Amino acid sequence: MLSFAEFERDMIVERTQEGKAIAKQRDDFREGRPKKYNKKQIEHAISLKENNSYKQVEEMTGISKSTLIRAKKERGLI
Repeated sequence: MLSFAEFERDMIVERTQEGKAIAKQRDDFREGRPKKYNKKQIEHAISLKENNSYKQVEEMTGISKSTLIRAKKERGLI
């Protein structure tokens, strides 16, 4: 029973790797989780942060404090 489970797991891994290899050939392939907010939304929230607190910006935009801090770090603003 254990050997069959290992075999099945190996088959799943192999199929997954084959699928990823095929997908990587496409021009629009992006690995990982898609972004929830676009650049325009993040920029707007960062501009609001200049005159408001993180909590206020979070309530206005729905973008969390941690996302705003991460975006500011990526842009070199922190």
